[in-house]
Amino acid sequence: MNSGKKSNAKGPSAIARGSAKSAKSSVTTLVTVQAREALAVIFALRLVNALCVRTFFQPDEYFQALEPAWRMVFGDNSGAWLTWEWQHQLRSSVHPAVFAFGYWIVQNFWGPGISPKLKAKWLLAVPKILQTGFAALSDWYSWRLAEKLYGHGSAAAWSVLLMTLLNPWQWYTATRSFSNCFETTLTVMALYYWPWELLGTEDDGNAESKYSSIPLFETWSQINTLRLSLILAAFAVLLRPTNVLIWLAIGTLVLTRATLSGQSPLTQRNLLVVYREVLLCGSFAVGLSLLADRQYFGEWTFPPLTFLHFNVAKDLAVFYGQNDWHYYLSQGIPLLCTTITPFVLKGLYKSLDAETSNWPITTANALKALTFTVFTNISALSFVSHKEVRFITPLLPAFHILAAPHITSFFTTVTNVASARPAPNLGWKRTPLIVAGLLANVIIGGYLSYFHAAAPIKVMDFLRTEFENIHPKHLAFPLPANATVTDFDFSQELFALFLTPCHATPWRSRLVYPELRARALTCEPPIHTEPGSIQRQVYQDETRRFYRNKIDFLKELWPADGPGEDMARYIVGYEGINSTLHEYFDWSGPGGRHKVELKEVWSSWNGLFTDDDRKSGRLVVWATGFYDKVFPIEP
Repeated sequence: MNSGKKSNAKGPSAIARGSAKSAKSSVTTLVTVQAREALAVIFALRLVNALCVRTFFQPDEYFQALEPAWRMVFGDNSGAWLTWEWQHQLRSSVHPAVFAFGYWIVQNFWGPGISPKLKAKWLLAVPKILQTGFAALSDWYSWRLAEKLYGHGSAAAWSVLLMTLLNPWQWYTATRSFSNCFETTLTVMALYYWPWELLGTEDDGNAESKYSSIPLFETWSQINTLRLSLILAAFAVLLRPTNVLIWLAIGTLVLTRATLSGQSPLTQRNLLVVYREVLLCGSFAVGLSLLADRQYFGEWTFPPLTFLHFNVAKDLAVFYGQNDWHYYLSQGIPLLCTTITPFVLKGLYKSLDAETSNWPITTANALKALTFTVFTNISALSFVSHKEVRFITPLLPAFHILAAPHITSFFTTVTNVASARPAPNLGWKRTPLIVAGLLANVIIGGYLSYFHAAAPIKVMDFLRTEFENIHPKHLAFPLPANATVTDFDFSQELFALFLTPCHATPWRSRLVYPELRARALTCEPPIHTEPGSIQRQVYQDETRRFYRNKIDFLKELWPADGPGEDMARYIVGYEGINSTLHEYFDWSGPGGRHKVELKEVWSSWNGLFTDDDRKSGRLVVWATGFYDKVFPIEP
């Protein structure tokens, strides 16, 4: 009997659809919550990592990031040391601007009554905090990319996260302010948002067309994800022009489909969408970079082109060292991957035949693309004379992802490393090797981060503390543009002279106070000479001139027949120059007229080994006593 009213009862199909929708929503919420919690844990671990890193690695950590950032905030008279790359506009201001923002917050949001010493401590901490965030994002996106390829919650994805957190190279470098570390973060984020379906899709059963009918870029969400990937990639390329090799490799595979599986999704429409977005996103990133560099340098400039001109066309990178062609193969990859190197090599080999591993088409193609990216980068960078391990740091997420299935199957009883279901009886295999590997990672990472080359950091803290104690009235910063020093004796004081290899210590970002006047040996390359010219071959910078003939250099520094440079309150150098200093300042030596009585006031062990014999032994600070004299100095 029909009552004339609509029934509220739902059919079985409607109930099923509602249940499926509700289950999908619950899973999405669970995944989001888990991801956020994981990011918080990763950040906490990286913050501990940052606090444990107390050593000096390479100058670029300071001179290509923190020094220009310091100048951005505190001005030309802040004492920041801008190297020749910044004077000739080889570097983009985008990366230092990130740290400048941190300095700006400390400068503008602390009350005027804050102690300069406390302010200095915050300025020392800000770069560590910011870089901790970038390092955490790099780890997190590596894990998320692994989940995207291997499956959410899969053992292989968790292996990637564990590898990136336990990698000693990451522990040693990830929280440092290198542009390579920021580049790595931008790159892995771009790879995560990249539509890997562009490499090929599952067979849709349509034999009438060679193109896949599976829709791509049908929604604004898909297009915006592509845009985000392209913008991040563009900034990575602007930051380090060699990053373009990664995207050329992936783009080449997308267009040629060499070795790829599945059906091509590159219909005319999809190609036009990709070309359009590459143009728009690239123009957006380049435009922002041009505006930022115009603001920083005071003129229109494009640093990536200048970078390539000086380092490739003029071959000035050679001035900072040359390496064998096989450097990245014999040293780069082993140093970057350490204990997981065998699994990385196996992953590179196995990915070439990924179909046999029963991976989905998208995963198999993505693994091939990552491998091709590695081969392309290593091959191209091997032709450049100057090589450093950190130049291939952006490849590290790819190494971890390629190694994940093999390290998982080698050490666990998981039979399907891509399964999202936890194994009911997960077991471990070869536990002695696991313990040995973890112990090796802890020893390597711990030693490099806390002990090796710690002296260059400690000496700056010693000098800053001495300045605070000796000149408590000269701690204000930033200095006004028209500031004048009324204390004549103080204005003549050179607080520290560094007779060490060029850029062997940090600078203003750790000395902090602009009135702490310091001087160090320079190492400007022969910019105005041509490759292979006689002028370049005979060129000697200050550092080389000093170590070639130390006494003669000191005579030039303080000539007997002229005013010369100001005498230093402290002289900083490695213990190898101790005899030279005493010979020069001896009462019968060339510098006897200064009446300097050297006294060692500080020294620190600098590690078990060094890559530069000039840095061997302890780092020492000698007090000259020059400014403690009450008698006049003889001419």
